Amino acid sequence: MKNIILSMCLILFALMTISGQQEKGMVGINNWLNNWTEFNTHKIDYGEATQIIAGNITSNIFLEKKHVYLLVGSVFVTNNAVMTIEPGTVIIGDYDSKASLTITRGARLIAEGEATDPIVFTSNRGLKRAGDWGGVIMLGDAPSNQFGEGSVASYYPDLKPLDYIFTNFGGNDSTSNSGILKYVRIEYAGKNIKGFGHFNGLMLAGVGNQTVLENIMISHSAGNSFELLGGEVFLEKVVSFKTHENDFEFNHGAQAHLYNSLAVRSPYVSSSDGSRCLLVKSFDKKNTNDFSKNGTSVIAQNITFINTSNNLKSDMESGLINEAILVGEYAALDMSKSVLSGFSPAVLLDKNVELNQDNLEKIQFTSMYFNNCNGNIFTENNSNNDDLENWYGNQVFFNVYSKGDNIETFIASDNLKRPDFRLQINKILASNDD
Repeated sequence: MKNIILSMCLILFALMTISGQQEKGMVGINNWLNNWTEFNTHKIDYGEATQIIAGNITSNIFLEKKHVYLLVGSVFVTNNAVMTIEPGTVIIGDYDSKASLTITRGARLIAEGEATDPIVFTSNRGLKRAGDWGGVIMLGDAPSNQFGEGSVASYYPDLKPLDYIFTNFGGNDSTSNSGILKYVRIEYAGKNIKGFGHFNGLMLAGVGNQTVLENIMISHSAGNSFELLGGEVFLEKVVSFKTHENDFEFNHGAQAHLYNSLAVRSPYVSSSDGSRCLLVKSFDKKNTNDFSKNGTSVIAQNITFINTSNNLKSDMESGLINEAILVGEYAALDMSKSVLSGFSPAVLLDKNVELNQDNLEKIQFTSMYFNNCNGNIFTENNSNNDDLENWYGNQVFFNVYSKGDNIETFIASDNLKRPDFRLQINKILASNDD
């Protein structure tokens, strides 16, 4: 009898544990944003630089926490060298010289911070603003769907002819290793290049799947926070905070997994070049794309995309809020167990995406939580989305819809010191009806 009672108690405890866990959006028994992230970056004084990093780095280099480093101009790590950065180290990007750090093919960046001692890349200006310096670029040997090699040379208008080789990316090695980025913050990047556009906070071009990319926060980028061109990567516990352009952009045949991550948008910070949480596309121009190669494919699970508007309805009516996700032609997105809160609409499919069985199978939304969105899934320039609503609204996809405000929906989305964007448990009334 005691064994039966004990077994029943264990079953009851297991059921209570399962029901008490939040499966949609960011997950974790504890708030994994604690300690290493920073949402009040403008209040931090990192001190004066004591060391300068400039020019081409051709041999292994170790950056120590005891120094504050000033990054000057276009810095390339070349010749298969390894740049290792000690936990807690601060690297300041120089405003005047449009500073940037590029890890070339074969070289590696080992920036492995700790939850209580993250590595920080930031601006050297007293009053920091988005776009103060360039950003971090990592180039690898993994495939893209372009003809021949890819290049990021346009980011360096003053590049010497002999250095153009350092801007190439791509190859046939999807397992290539460009290093480790873990517990890293990149702040105020995205310098504007006249006649071209903005740097990104972190660009990964042709980066292979042996590269470790976890616990990375990019704040106040004037360009995209994360941009991936080709390659094969796994991004976990990464954060984009108030970027001007896209939080995550995947292009040129990128094969990517995005897991347990967050993008926080502000309707008052945006760019005419595009401002959404996720852009998935396979090319910029069709004539540069090799259609015999894989198109861009993204698997996204347990993601939270949120708009922090003070007046969501008014900002939507004013046109300050866009879609959370845009999926382009010949691209695939499999998104599940994720939260989209406060967008207009939640998802747009490119106008060239035909609504046929093949494309609907390549663009999946399952077990989603759509909250406070002005429409859910539309085709671009088409106000009639009945077919899409009927398709994705089918109960077989387990998508739910709600109209709760952020304070009701998330545990502590309004706490700037220690925000928590996990869904509140047992306080959400959701249904399959919009």
